[in-house]
Amino acid sequence: MEEKSDSFAYFLEQFPLKPYGSPILKYDGSRIKTQHLHEAVFDLDTGNRELQQCADAVIRLRAEYLFKSKKFNEIQFHFTNGDLVSWNDYKKGIRAFVNGNSVDFKKTAEFDDSYTNFRNYLDLIFNYAGTISLNEETLPVTKNNDLIAGNILITPGSPGHVVFISGVCQNNEGEKLYLLGEGFTPAQSVHILSNPFNKNISPWYQIDIDKPAITTARYIFKTVNFRKFK
Repeated sequence: MEEKSDSFAYFLEQFPLKPYGSPILKYDGSRIKTQHLHEAVFDLDTGNRELQQCADAVIRLRAEYLFKSKKFNEIQFHFTNGDLVSWNDYKKGIRAFVNGNSVDFKKTAEFDDSYTNFRNYLDLIFNYAGTISLNEETLPVTKNNDLIAGNILITPGSPGHVVFISGVCQNNEGEKLYLLGEGFTPAQSVHILSNPFNKNISPWYQIDIDKPAITTARYIFKTVNFRKFK
């Protein structure tokens, strides 16, 4: 199901993938041990630090969409403690100085709106954001018919986990199937999950938002909490 060409859903559906069969690599370039639970790998760098984990992968894709769409005013994410950090402030040279749960903001750098500096901004967000903050800055999705690419299924916590819908298909009877993508710990390639529980439709998943739990290839969501970006 194709979405509007300027939407986050369309951005995810059209996102380039690495060649089929590509392994999931950790941030240090080594392979993770489990290589049989993914169907595809997003053509997206992981960085070279232990930062871009599950919530960060979602934040990264959302931020890349907003950056590409030049929606710079919308590029802003919360730290877990609640402080909001925007790309507009960061590119103006304003930096966050973290001391425990308190954050001070000071201008210490020159204006820089380059993509390299944008990646520096995201690394800062990855360091201090997570599933708790991501859950707080999104809105609930409560109906199966409302699920679209770009929605997330999230368990906020330390640790928690999150997957995102990266594609939706529908047959003539109106039945839908969903592709699920994720990042994971340690920081590793963002990937589309296979479906080891129903290989006849893998990598697609049947999803019922009203079920008490949803099992994915690497994680069991014991509470079904679908959310969308504002």
